[in-house]
Amino acid sequence: MQYAILAVEHDTDFAERTDEVRSGEYWASWAGYVAALRESGVLLHGAGLMPPETATTVRMRGGTLAVQDGPFAEAKEQLGGLFVIDVDDLDTALQWAARCPAAVHGSVEVRPVIPPMS
Repeated sequence: MQYAILAVEHDTDFAERTDEVRSGEYWASWAGYVAALRESGVLLHGAGLMPPETATTVRMRGGTLAVQDGPFAEAKEQLGGLFVIDVDDLDTALQWAARCPAAVHGSVEVRPVIPPMS
């Protein structure tokens, strides 16, 4: 079964990505996690996301397009990246989520992926 691991990071985590002192440790934790996913053979897809301020939100209301710079929600935590894994069950997906670096300071959401339509 396929599960999405959604890495939700705090604003300080996004700041660590480019901090001269802390970025090495930040990226090393993610490199180790991605390597473990790949080596286990469960990783199907994955992508980190640029910081929330680079987002554009699109809404259609009453046939009118509204485009807004930045994320829709004002929150301390934002989606930082995602992985789609193929594992036997939810328990295994949760074990992988617990290893995700975002679980330490942010949170990790696990959701089953809807199978492709035929």
